Amino acid sequence: MSQASTFDYGRAFSRNIGWVTEAEQEKLRSARVAIAGLGGVGGAHLLTLCRLGMSRFSIADFDEFGVHNMNRQVGAFMSTLDRPKAQVLAEMARDINPEVDVRIFSEGVTDANIDEFLSDVDVYVDGIDFFALPVRRKLFQACYEKGIPALTAAPLGMGVSFLYFKPGAMSFENYFRVEGRSENEQYARFIAGLSPAMLQRDYLVAPHAVNFQERRGPSTMMSCDLCAGVMGVSVLKVLLGRGDLRPAPWAMQFDAYHQKIKFTWRPFGNANPIQQIMLLLIRPLLEGRAKPR
Repeated sequence: MSQASTFDYGRAFSRNIGWVTEAEQEKLRSARVAIAGLGGVGGAHLLTLCRLGMSRFSIADFDEFGVHNMNRQVGAFMSTLDRPKAQVLAEMARDINPEVDVRIFSEGVTDANIDEFLSDVDVYVDGIDFFALPVRRKLFQACYEKGIPALTAAPLGMGVSFLYFKPGAMSFENYFRVEGRSENEQYARFIAGLSPAMLQRDYLVAPHAVNFQERRGPSTMMSCDLCAGVMGVSVLKVLLGRGDLRPAPWAMQFDAYHQKIKFTWRPFGNANPIQQIMLLLIRPLLEGRAKPR
């Protein structure tokens, strides 16, 4: 075997050194990250973290790749159509780092395997579909109870909105406050909590593309790439204890289209008066009684 085709961890990730120390690189190498959902953002998260030199993952997704995934999902190719997303992404991770340890949960995250999925995990990265709120709530609650940092980077328009749920700080439930609400109201509260700044709302040029009844909405690869970059840096900061990372009720949104970044602070989460006003604007959109501007 030639030197060029021989994998060597130190050489493969040597260009990370400088932004991280050699000791920090080893710490990243030994940490385990759980990623649920391997579509638009989840797949990009996995490959970004692999190239950061992270080598231990628990990944979950029950879906297969389809043609409609081509615009944004890093594992979507003509050669992978109808193949399981979890299997494809695991292969891509191993193609970057043959030594990577990947635990695959091809049935997704369920009540029966959630504890196993989060076993030995140092940080949880959210990549679940927007409409899969029940399982997302269970995962964030389990992380809260187990003391696992949980992060989500939402692809909104042509930007990213980031939330960090730090152990011992505000929980996902206390921030979004969806318990006991109708399905539409849960979606409204999730949107309001994900995007308190709503920087993306004024350039949606085809409102009919958003259909909550059919559970579909527009997306871009640029947004997913931005999410992966923000998530990679955030995971690094959490695992290495470097720099400040504001936990919920803080949120950060960067919109590349407008070239704007905004930090929002919403004490009491969606119970905050500002959020209540935003919910008054969002509810008619979900019910088809108004159009985005």
